[in-house]
Amino acid sequence: MKFTASICVATALAVPGFACARPVTLNAQLQNYGGNGAYLAVYLTDAAGKYQKTLWVAGKKSKYYKHLSAWARGSGLAAREFDGVTGASVGSGKSLKVTVDLADVLIDAGYEIRVDSAVEDGRDNPAEVRVPLTKPGSGKAVKGRGYVSTFSYDL
Repeated sequence: MKFTASICVATALAVPGFACARPVTLNAQLQNYGGNGAYLAVYLTDAAGKYQKTLWVAGKKSKYYKHLSAWARGSGLAAREFDGVTGASVGSGKSLKVTVDLADVLIDAGYEIRVDSAVEDGRDNPAEVRVPLTKPGSGKAVKGRGYVSTFSYDL
């Protein structure tokens, strides 16, 4: 049974079109910190904390992605990991709201959504948000440890 579940999860990550997917809305509210817009990497890790997939990157200048260090290490900064899932940086006190498709098999299976943040001339915050991807966690805001005031997701 465990092997079958592992195969289903691997298929969902590798070939998302073959798995049932649902829209998941990601919401990040930034603190009023002053300064330039924040770069954010929102990504998925497995139960062991190993990087699995980029969900969204806020900030279009890839030369700054190395400051999103936990995500950069996991993704290897390979363009295929963030092509098509990038947008503008997020300003002080502003919010980010994006919708991504995630396979149903990933929910309640030990996965986490993580957020790295960085601001030019400011502190880098690897994995400043870590939230389990669960049905009960949907809609519940968690506090960030850096530039993110609160983060939530809605299934």
